[in-house]
Amino acid sequence: MSGLFITFEGGEGAGKSTQARLLADHLRGLGLDVDLTREPGGTPGAEALRDFLLFGGHDLSPRAEVMAHFAARADHVDRRIAPALAAGKVVICDRFSDSTEAYQGHGLGDGDPALLDMIAHLRALVPVVPDLTLVLQVPPAIAVARMAERANGRTDRYEALDTAFHARVAAGFDAIARRDATRCRRIDASAPMYAVRDDIRAVVGPYLKRAGNA
Repeated sequence: MSGLFITFEGGEGAGKSTQARLLADHLRGLGLDVDLTREPGGTPGAEALRDFLLFGGHDLSPRAEVMAHFAARADHVDRRIAPALAAGKVVICDRFSDSTEAYQGHGLGDGDPALLDMIAHLRALVPVVPDLTLVLQVPPAIAVARMAERANGRTDRYEALDTAFHARVAAGFDAIARRDATRCRRIDASAPMYAVRDDIRAVVGPYLKRAGNA
C-alpha cells in the first residue's frame, strides 16, 4: 500500500507547526503509522542547510538560495519522505515546495518570472507530490500578533523581514492555492486552535478513506 503525503503551508503566524503536530497525534491515535517532518530539514544534512538558510547570516543570490532549498529537499525526499511513503506511512510535512515558491519566488524575488520559472523546473524534478496541501491563512494583523507572542524565541531571517515581504508571501500562497485548487485546501487559521484542528480533520478524513487507511 502506498502512503499518503500531506503538507502544511502558509505564512508566519498561521499555526502550521502546531496543527501539523495535532494532526499527527490524531492519526497516530487512529493506529496509523505517521512520519511528522519539516522543511527545510528532516534529515541531518537538510537540517544543517536549514540552520544556514535561516540563521547563517548569508547573502546568497536569489537563484543560489532557491537551489539551496531544493538541495535540502532532495536529501529529505531521498532519505526520508520517499522511503516512508513506499512503506505505506502517512507523511505530514511542515512546508514543502510551495514555500519555496511563496518565500523565495514571491517574497524575496517579488514575483520575478525567471525565478518562478526556475522554481517550477526544479519542482518538476522532485519525485513526490503531496496528495493534499493544507494552506493555512490568517489576516496580517493576527499574524503579526502571533509572531510577537513567540518573539522571545529564536527569530529566523524570514520572520525578521518587513510587512511588505510577508504580504508578498501571502499573495504567493493565495496564487498557488488558486492554481492548484485540486491539491490545495484553504484553512481559515484565524479561528481558535481547536476549531482549526477540527476543520483540518474534516478535510483530511476523505483522503484517509481514499488511501485505504480508514
